[in-house]
Amino acid sequence: MSITSSTQDTSRFADKMASSAEHAIQATQHAANGALNSLSGSVEGMRNQAGPMLANVTGQATALLNSGRDVVRNASHQVTDAALHARDGAVSYVKEEPVKALLIAAATGAALMALVNMMSHSRR
Repeated sequence: MSITSSTQDTSRFADKMASSAEHAIQATQHAANGALNSLSGSVEGMRNQAGPMLANVTGQATALLNSGRDVVRNASHQVTDAALHARDGAVSYVKEEPVKALLIAAATGAALMALVNMMSHSRR
């Protein structure tokens, strides 16, 4: 196995990890948007049933909901940007220090396997 092959494998691993993080972020965004849209629909339904007395309260709740939705979207964009930045940093590090990156990946894998092994024994 050559250093170039190891670098490519490590680079692919870093890309897969970044892709997994992006998928998780997108799934979280989708779930949060679905919950917020459902809540928005519920608030809208309450407005129609309760009448004019609750119009002011519902308007405030909708404004808060929209504000919360914006906060969630902004936070998810920040997480996405951070994940992309981390991926780019990892790829750069692998290109600059392929042997160290490979050793770090191997040590991390060994530590995770030891942790999984220890947890599986503790459940018995």
